[in-house]
Amino acid sequence: MSGYQRIEQYDAEQIAKVSEAYKEILIDCGEDPQREGLLKTPERAAKAMAFLTSGLQTDPAQLLRSAMFEEEYSQMVIVKDIELFSLCEHHLLPFFGKAHIAYIPNGRIVGLSKIPRVVDAFSRRLQVQERLTNQIRDCIEETLQPKGVAVVIEARHLCMQMRGVEKQNSVTTTSAFTGDFMEDSKTREEFIQLISTRLS
Repeated sequence: MSGYQRIEQYDAEQIAKVSEAYKEILIDCGEDPQREGLLKTPERAAKAMAFLTSGLQTDPAQLLRSAMFEEEYSQMVIVKDIELFSLCEHHLLPFFGKAHIAYIPNGRIVGLSKIPRVVDAFSRRLQVQERLTNQIRDCIEETLQPKGVAVVIEARHLCMQMRGVEKQNSVTTTSAFTGDFMEDSKTREEFIQLISTRLS
């Protein structure tokens, strides 16, 4: 079989409704949704918005519970450089960057792929970076009940780069900690050092 076929499932009624709304937005902006280049734009935009907010239909805690294992490992587990893309809820413009996440197991570990999936579940919503950081931390804390959780997110916001202050090189960093990462400065410093180190 040659080529690649992408299979996507959408709520047809929802897509039709949102498409009509986008068509009205185009008209209100002075555009002609009947011209060739815009004929399919409302539907494409509706499907894009459905995908970018699909995290609302996902239970991040269930993602973790689906791959939890008992294991007597008690050292720091880090998954870093997790790419993330989200929509700023204030302007509906993207922000994107990387998340670095660590936890210290307390008798249970989780499949490593589930941590990036949790990031996706929370980032595919209308968001602010501060809330996103806390939601990821709290989900891991409440579901795994580890000795500590650390989350750092570094992101660029197009609402700052394309409009407003128009600062092209600004990066926003947010962090959230629990347990040992909050109480033990050496543990927190080790985490910061490890996420700053690049593999050769």
